[in-house]
Amino acid sequence: MNVLILAFILAAVSLSALAQLFMKLGVNALGDASAQQLAAVPVILRSVQSPLVWLGLMVYVLSVGLWLYVLSKVDLTVAYPFVGLSFIVTLVFGLAFLGEQVTMPRVLGTLLIAGGCVLVARSA
Repeated sequence: MNVLILAFILAAVSLSALAQLFMKLGVNALGDASAQQLAAVPVILRSVQSPLVWLGLMVYVLSVGLWLYVLSKVDLTVAYPFVGLSFIVTLVFGLAFLGEQVTMPRVLGTLLIAGGCVLVARSA
């Protein structure tokens, strides 16, 4: 696998995780009580009014575009395991930007996923 393709894979995975962060920040702006008490449809309808949710969706579309390019260049069985890296990126984003609790089982599970990604990358 060449460096440019690897860069596109990492960019697509990172942008996808960034999109998730923006969408989470957007729905958090609804307030905890709203998210916990309302049924799914009202939460979704309120969420689409959030600029952060829309930003997240736009970033996600960009990540999908990059991912399509990646899929046109490498085997799916080589590219797809890198999606596991999004677990690492989202773990870091959750800790850094959302103040989420990161437990040892989460860290160990994330490291196992990362190790699998390394093994797949080395086989390409």
